[in-house]
Amino acid sequence: MISENLLKFYIDGAWVEPLGRERLGVENPATEEILGEIALGSEADADRAILAARAAFDGFSVWPLAERIALVKRILDIYNARYEDFAQAMRLEMGAPVEWARGAQAWAGQVHIESTIKAAEEMTWEYSRGTTRIIHEGIGVCALITPWNWPMNQIACKVAPALIAGCTMVLKPSEIAPLSGLLFAEICHEAGVPKGVFNLVNGVGPVVGARMSAHPEVDMVSFTGSTRAGTAVAAAAAPTVKRVAQELGGKSANIILRSADLAAAVKGGVEGCFGNTGQSCDAPTRMFVPREAHEAALEVARATAAEVVIGDTGDSATTMGPLISKLQFDKVQRLIEKGIAEGATLVCGGPGRPEGVNRGWYARPTIFGDVRNDMTIAREEIFGPVLAILPYDTVEEAIAMANDTPYGLAAYVQGAEDEARAVGRRLRAGQVNLNYPDWDTFAPFGGYKQSGNGREYAGWAIHDFCEVKALVGFGEA
Repeated sequence: MISENLLKFYIDGAWVEPLGRERLGVENPATEEILGEIALGSEADADRAILAARAAFDGFSVWPLAERIALVKRILDIYNARYEDFAQAMRLEMGAPVEWARGAQAWAGQVHIESTIKAAEEMTWEYSRGTTRIIHEGIGVCALITPWNWPMNQIACKVAPALIAGCTMVLKPSEIAPLSGLLFAEICHEAGVPKGVFNLVNGVGPVVGARMSAHPEVDMVSFTGSTRAGTAVAAAAAPTVKRVAQELGGKSANIILRSADLAAAVKGGVEGCFGNTGQSCDAPTRMFVPREAHEAALEVARATAAEVVIGDTGDSATTMGPLISKLQFDKVQRLIEKGIAEGATLVCGGPGRPEGVNRGWYARPTIFGDVRNDMTIAREEIFGPVLAILPYDTVEEAIAMANDTPYGLAAYVQGAEDEARAVGRRLRAGQVNLNYPDWDTFAPFGGYKQSGNGREYAGWAIHDFCEVKALVGFGEA
């Protein structure tokens, strides 16, 4: 579950020594113990990976589509064979409870690869319009920068479509949770990905990420992370006019309509907010409830929070793990205290660690009621198990408050089908979930406003990694 290549990078088809000597300890956030050290790359390390990808592009981009799909199928087969290794790696590196690591974190990588393969097989890659032939082909060398909160989710939904599009790439996983990324490089090597097509360099964003974003030989940057970091990526990429696809922060609204089953809707919303310890960019962190149902909603929310089981991440009974780091723990504590100071009603939870916990970056599952949309806890992305419940009088008011945010990644609506659909159409978000549907890995995922641009998942991601070429005068089909 811990790669033997912690101190190496995967460049040009081989595990290589870093050019520098900088190291970083990888912490298990549940125990505060150091699992091992990784090498941190330099600009020179990024350069050699990018140049390897550039050298490989011409040859790989003309591989027949069927061969590219077959390559990704081999990656999937090996991923499945090492599924438990991935689950355990994410349990250790990010503190995911073991059942969540298996059923959500490792599963996400698997299902994204499967969905991308199916989309590629069904996609129309070429077609004629009159005497013009329209062709989708890989954009070129791609810099892939992924976060710590859903490691395999984001690696799989970038690498798989990039490979199938015929791109070559350099991946920089989060230096905070790098173990699963190193395992992924191992399975790419075992699957026979040609040298230079897939490369991995660990490092910090301001060094390796910045160099990847600015490098003139990179044609596209696909970045997932905070809005603050995303603006830096876009600025670095701008002088070379490369494509930038970004999936950034969120502050997702969850409107519970009067036609909804209040108890079921509130319970589902609390569980959605607290999943992954609240560390999901699309978490439903602002719950809007009818004012007359506010007190009843708080009671359901409190009871749901009481069902959370905090404990050893290796115990199958544990449902919530720690936050990723002391830095994130301190941020969440500051925002909880801000909610109290600004006058929101603390329903449960609050500052500090849960009772009986004296190590690990565990936060108390926290719910606030009587929240106003101008409060800090309703404006800032907290990225922790903190839910803000806001009362509303009219549906028009709820819609206005839901849209009154700089973010627009996801939104949620609970209620009668026709009413939920009508409200969903008016929400300014890239993905609106009606009545807690199953996760659709074929649906486009991405945001409006400061939540980013571009769309990920399956065929949408393949299109993002493609250029569109018109062969004019090609002749009739």
